[in-house]
Amino acid sequence: MATLPKSSSNIPATQAKAQLLKLLDTVSTKRTTIVISKRGKPIARLVPMDDDPKIPLFGRMKGTMQISGDIVSPDPEAWNSEQ
Repeated sequence: MATLPKSSSNIPATQAKAQLLKLLDTVSTKRTTIVISKRGKPIARLVPMDDDPKIPLFGRMKGTMQISGDIVSPDPEAWNSEQ
């Protein structure tokens, strides 16, 4: 089993259920980890979310598409818009 960080605390599931909102605030503001146990066995871990990296809007889709063929030359088949 992996060792827990020094900034973690262990609480029973019944206490976690009663104080969940407070625990979420604590994890978020203090950047600490809380282990929730049931009958003395760890069953879950509350950890702070990593901040999303700031990806610029321009260029966000770079590398996700491929161009196949010539996109500059006109289509060899004539368009017939009157049909």
